[in-house]
Amino acid sequence: MGRLRTAVQTLADLELDCDDLLTHLDDLVQRLAGEAAPENRDTVGATCLYALYDPVARRCALASAGHPVPVLVPCDGRARPVDLSPGPPLGVGGMPFETVTVDLAPGSVLALYTDGLIKGDDGDTDAGLRRLTDRLAACCRPGRPLEEIGRALLADLDDHPPRDDIALLLVRTRAVPAESVADWEFPAHPASVADAREAATRQLAEWGLDDIAFSTELVVSELVTNAIRYAGGPIGLRLIHEDVLVCEVSDPSNTQPRLRRARTTDEGGRGLFLVAQLSTRWGSRYSRRGKTIWAEQAVGPGPDELMFSSVLPF
Repeated sequence: MGRLRTAVQTLADLELDCDDLLTHLDDLVQRLAGEAAPENRDTVGATCLYALYDPVARRCALASAGHPVPVLVPCDGRARPVDLSPGPPLGVGGMPFETVTVDLAPGSVLALYTDGLIKGDDGDTDAGLRRLTDRLAACCRPGRPLEEIGRALLADLDDHPPRDDIALLLVRTRAVPAESVADWEFPAHPASVADAREAATRQLAEWGLDDIAFSTELVVSELVTNAIRYAGGPIGLRLIHEDVLVCEVSDPSNTQPRLRRARTTDEGGRGLFLVAQLSTRWGSRYSRRGKTIWAEQAVGPGPDELMFSSVLPF
């Protein structure tokens, strides 16, 4: 499990789609099983549920490898299991995984859990899922602390100890306000670099972020210049301001950007190095229309991060 956890963190940093990530994990588990002693190969395996939430679009993508489907509680309190068809557990191989996308309004609660929570003495997981859904509908109220909700959900287990270990993770979503997002599109022309810098500077002034305007200008300039030089247009620029400032530049190319060490006599090759030095984090993700390179800068304290509660009672 430690090796799988490290692999998930590494693959998540690559910002793969949910089904692609599970496919890579499935290949890894098959290799681990092949390396194990013959008497232990049948014990090498796991289930996995992977979810990726976009607080700007307010959408959550999910894929499951043999793991129980999560339960969604919207703000209206009408709890329901997510309409998701789990694929085979990790290590089976040869079968595809399915990604589903659901819209999540701010304040929605998503419950992720292991099957020990819904497996009763009769082994009827469908009945257990219905009980969990009903309990979530009764317990989840807007503003109620997630720790309190978790304890209420598990209180019924005192009289009926489960036969299996239980892990419960509750997540309450929030969204980035529309006024905290600004985006533009530019043609693949050298003059677009100055236009992008000007647009970013003007927006930072509206947000009161003049103290990081210089560094953001450099980040925007380098990323837009690289997109014009290596990818072509149209080029998208998006700024997201919350507890951090995220600068995203999109282009139609799928070429992987690489950080390299430029020699003293080189006239170029320092763009991503400057971006890395001016940012707390940076990375890239891919879509059907190309790629997006993003860079994150600290802007001081802001709204609370995504609230969550983990309850591991057994």
